[in-house]
Amino acid sequence: MTARRRFIAQSAALAALPFIGTRTTRALAAASRPKLGFALCGLGDLSENIIAPSLLKTQRCRLTAVITDSPAKAAVWQKKYGIPARGVYTYDTMAGLADNPDVDVVYVVTPNALHLQHGSAAARAGKHVFCEKPLEISVERCQQLISAVKAANRRLGVAYRCRFEPHHLEAARLARSGELGPLRTIDAYFGFNVQPSGWRLQRGLAGGGPLLDLGIYALQATRYLTGEEPVWVSGLTTKGDAARFSEVEASVLWQARFPSGTVSQCGASYVSAPTDYVRAIGESGSLTLDPAFNYSGIRGVRSDGRPFDFPDIDQFAAEMDDFARCIQEGTPSIVSGEEGLRDVRILVAIYQSARSGAPVKITHA
Repeated sequence: MTARRRFIAQSAALAALPFIGTRTTRALAAASRPKLGFALCGLGDLSENIIAPSLLKTQRCRLTAVITDSPAKAAVWQKKYGIPARGVYTYDTMAGLADNPDVDVVYVVTPNALHLQHGSAAARAGKHVFCEKPLEISVERCQQLISAVKAANRRLGVAYRCRFEPHHLEAARLARSGELGPLRTIDAYFGFNVQPSGWRLQRGLAGGGPLLDLGIYALQATRYLTGEEPVWVSGLTTKGDAARFSEVEASVLWQARFPSGTVSQCGASYVSAPTDYVRAIGESGSLTLDPAFNYSGIRGVRSDGRPFDFPDIDQFAAEMDDFARCIQEGTPSIVSGEEGLRDVRILVAIYQSARSGAPVKITHA
């Protein structure tokens, strides 16, 4: 068990490389390659406090440019990270990225409804695109972004950091290996008390409320624990105080059924004490992640009492290194644009069910 836990943790830290026998070879090869230049598009709290520091820990990436409409922010970033004047762009001058060979990837960290605009601009400039989740706010806009990146012959990835976190990797292995017996129920929840201002409460920028922002974590967990796509969903949204929630829902609950018979019960809320967990129950065992979706401090428990705990990794560094690896090695990404589209299709169906008061069947392409 100790060896297995060590393998999972190391695999995640190296962005889930598939074969242990080639890990050292690939690491040496990566060290010999020039790091890929990343431009951060959007310099909000996530970029400033999490993504940029994580970039400094990566093996395959380096920060070479920023994209912002704030000259003051740009000046601070230039000084802090040594970014030259040629590495500073506004949202209206992103076409100029085409002339900057120091930028290989644009990491889009702007509000949800701007991902299509900024991701497409990066692709037209000949850059690969790594995009915060959700990929976009509708199925149609996701498809447009996927098409724009494909037309440019570039790669599109979605920032599903939990797909590289060792507890989540082990949970998926356990759930899909049969060690818990046939999987019957998955419970997942993510909530906190949102601040009364900011883009998350503006439908025009967010596209929705906690379902798109937090519920996507719970949805992802149900999909990679089962290895299946839900065939129907039933959703319910609730409103909060009018001062904060005039445009988006305050909370959402939903159920989903999977082809094998597994049923999930999930929720997301902007009016909740900070809470995030996943529990998978099979006929012969169960597992719990609590907390489940934090940047660090994730903890796992198995019903049989066997060890299920791993060291923290930098999840953002792992996902960026994996995307860089896929570009450098020409291999598919497990967090492709198509993966982002699958989630948005289901999220849209949950909203549709909540509006109609009836379950919605889902047909997957």
